[in-house]
Amino acid sequence: MCGIVAAAALRNVVPILLEGLRKLEYRGYDSAGLAVLNGGLHRLRSVGRVAQLAADADSQAISGHTGVAHTRWATHGAPSERNAHPHVSAGLAVVHNGIIENHEELRARLQGEGYEFTSDTDTETIAHLIQLTLRSEPDLFAAVRRAIRQLHGAYAIAVVREDDPQRVIVAREGSPLLLGVGEGGNYAASDASALLQVTRNMVYLENGDVAELTPGSWRITRTDGTPVQRPVSVSGLSADAVELGNYRHYMQKEIFEQPDALANTLEMVGVARSVQAGLFGGDAAEKLARVKSVLILACGTSSHAGMVARYWIEAVAGLPCTVEIASEYRYRDSVPHPDQLVVSISQSGETADTLAALRHAKDLGQDIALAICNVPESALVRETGLRFITRAGPEIGVASTKAFTTQLAALFLLTLALAKLRGRLSAEEELRHLEAMRHLPVAVRRVLELEPQITRWAEGFAMKQHALFLGRGMHFPIAMEGALKLKEISYIHAEAYPAGELKHGPLALVDRDMPVIAVAPNDALLEKLKSNLQEVRARGGELYVFADADSEISESEGVHILRMPEHYGMLSPVLHVVPLQLLAYHAALVKGTDVDKPRNLAKSVTVE
Repeated sequence: MCGIVAAAALRNVVPILLEGLRKLEYRGYDSAGLAVLNGGLHRLRSVGRVAQLAADADSQAISGHTGVAHTRWATHGAPSERNAHPHVSAGLAVVHNGIIENHEELRARLQGEGYEFTSDTDTETIAHLIQLTLRSEPDLFAAVRRAIRQLHGAYAIAVVREDDPQRVIVAREGSPLLLGVGEGGNYAASDASALLQVTRNMVYLENGDVAELTPGSWRITRTDGTPVQRPVSVSGLSADAVELGNYRHYMQKEIFEQPDALANTLEMVGVARSVQAGLFGGDAAEKLARVKSVLILACGTSSHAGMVARYWIEAVAGLPCTVEIASEYRYRDSVPHPDQLVVSISQSGETADTLAALRHAKDLGQDIALAICNVPESALVRETGLRFITRAGPEIGVASTKAFTTQLAALFLLTLALAKLRGRLSAEEELRHLEAMRHLPVAVRRVLELEPQITRWAEGFAMKQHALFLGRGMHFPIAMEGALKLKEISYIHAEAYPAGELKHGPLALVDRDMPVIAVAPNDALLEKLKSNLQEVRARGGELYVFADADSEISESEGVHILRMPEHYGMLSPVLHVVPLQLLAYHAALVKGTDVDKPRNLAKSVTVE
């Protein structure tokens, strides 16, 4: 998503702004820009890399003591210089992270007031709205507070004005924004990494905060002008995001980073009252409205995410959905459809089979293509018109964990966007789903507290040669993911089956030496799953059941129960995969395998 840096200092801030943008490049962007005050407002914008913006700034000798800068990921309007931030209105410049849901209404009103729009963005409405407010409220700090009360949606903004050459005004509602308190300057940015170059003293703004920065002071109020105090924290953030820290392995670190990874990925719906198709690209609403079916292309763990999404897309959006293993798709004759949405999923965005499958689908005339990826600069993202960047951060362990759960979050957002465009999502349902998504980081954190019990289970698993995983419905792909994790890092042979298929073959393998792991949420298929579990016990199989608190499955000899903290409905797969990740990790620890670099495997499969 977008990144913001702002500065008011006693020195030239252009190098600070540019270095801050470099630190925010991981967030993903398609254009960059800055605006500084120096005897007037000077704006510079560029499509492409921050390095090009820096070269342009150097060649034009741009400097100033007050300024704002931005990396943009297109949501409203295609990537272009005219749509790049900052956006201006008569000597006032704004940068913005988020989506303004009522921008069309505001645009019509502002055009009626005589304002001309030069971009397709929702952000330009903010600049003109503040400028309009300044007609009756000449103080910039007060005018920003009054203007943002008219905005609906998520935003973090930073504003400068040539008539106030030493002030930056910033505001936050939903999208992240923090202040950096320094000597001889004060700063703001989307995250602390952008400001470590100038200060480690950070002030974390809360939703509804508005702040004024000058080179020697800073103050915060609420939108109604009420002053508030926020503590100054000394950042402990490392300059290198891939340091292992206090964890034994990267896989363990990444499992425990999942609450934050989900929160970052879902940043754009942090306070939203509705799902906007613009989350997937500037022209997503138009393209997704054409969609008659969905094709998901992925490999390995990403394909399991796609399989879960098939249940969501068909049940909620009412669209036929097919999931293809990318390495197989292009080697068979398929029936293309020009109104089929092709979703390609990859952590790295460089997976050779997934790239080849995407290109094959496009060659067949299927041009509505969406990438869900964790690396914004990747080939997969560059080759699709629509995209969603999962904000999982660097994933070093070969066995994917946080990338998988953030892919699920992205796919559920896509499901809601498709359902809304098809008129299949009421306002009440939409709000309920958004509230459930906002609660996901807390829910996952509670699941992680089950680690001690899972550790005890893993001690018995390490001595086994085989394991069978069972699940039903949308939890069958979660069983598949659990089996994959166990085999990847512990080298224990593991298979997953839909529980209803137990009598059609795998039951022949069950004995006391082959543990059976069951994913058992309290859903419509629970009673049928219980019958499948009885079949296992009748053959002497030992059961390990991941059950919801109210599932009424009792622990007994040979039946081990781990109670999940809460039932989570449609988003239950996101929670149920976490203990399976921990089980694989701790089983591998007991066996003494190389957890982060399992034999014969690579993090990014860039050859066929």
